[in-house]
Amino acid sequence: MLEESSSIKRNEDIWPELSYTAWKESYATLHMWTQIVGKIELELNPLTNHWWETALLVTPTGLISYPIYYNYRCFTLEFSFQEHQLKIATSDGGRKSMSLESLSVSEFYFELMKLISELGISAKINTLPQEVPNPIPFPKNKTNHTYNRQQVRNFHKILLQADRLMKKFSGGFIGKTSPVHFFWGSFDLAVSRFSGREAKPTEATDIVTKEAYSHEVMSVGFWPGSGNILEAAFYAYAAPEPKGYSTSKDIKPDKAFYNEATKGFILRYEDVRKAENPDQMVLDFFESTYEESARLGGWDRRNLERNFH
Repeated sequence: MLEESSSIKRNEDIWPELSYTAWKESYATLHMWTQIVGKIELELNPLTNHWWETALLVTPTGLISYPIYYNYRCFTLEFSFQEHQLKIATSDGGRKSMSLESLSVSEFYFELMKLISELGISAKINTLPQEVPNPIPFPKNKTNHTYNRQQVRNFHKILLQADRLMKKFSGGFIGKTSPVHFFWGSFDLAVSRFSGREAKPTEATDIVTKEAYSHEVMSVGFWPGSGNILEAAFYAYAAPEPKGYSTSKDIKPDKAFYNEATKGFILRYEDVRKAENPDQMVLDFFESTYEESARLGGWDRRNLERNFH
């Protein structure tokens, strides 16, 4: 017990606690704020495969949009979780910012739209949130209005480590792979590998899902929890899922498990932060879930992996 406590203390600054119960209100608010920023990207950036142009990127201080072009100018939208500001910067020297505090989603939406308008930028977005139950349009959402600075800092600290390990994992793959990026719809950081083959048409009717899963893919990621997993966790899934994947006995570590609701494997964040070697635990999870999906799915691993043997 003493050894486990010492391990947790050593890892606390790198892998801080993130209690779903403690931060769920801030989580819900920040989720909606990132959706507003992401929808500006969606409106103004040209389509990239699998909606990559709409994602956010992890920075040393928070999350930032991809560069967005508007009338020959370029701008970015950045969440700084150290200064607790949303910053807007344009290529011609324009600068605007707003304080991140306990603002309602409605207040955040109108203030952000006002700031970009003052910079000469216009973006008419779909104001209905994506991938959440019972969505409330941004201009009318006064329900979500919590921003706990320490909890958001802890979330960002975890994103930094997840980003680092996903990039390390990505280095061994030379086939088509996504950037490591943050999707505001599902509020998760993810990286995806592709077999190079088109996926068979699915029953999905919405354009988002059709584009996201147009090709065989295996993804790993981190998210703060939702649905039947109300805690932070790493995840891994394959789409389409090959036969035998869900019952594989070769997934590492032993604490990982298959979650039927999300059709993928789960590794609880608490198990990672308590581990003697969190990095190795996460990388083992990424590698083993990928290897099983590629083996069972018949991927051409010799031509997709840098050090295949």
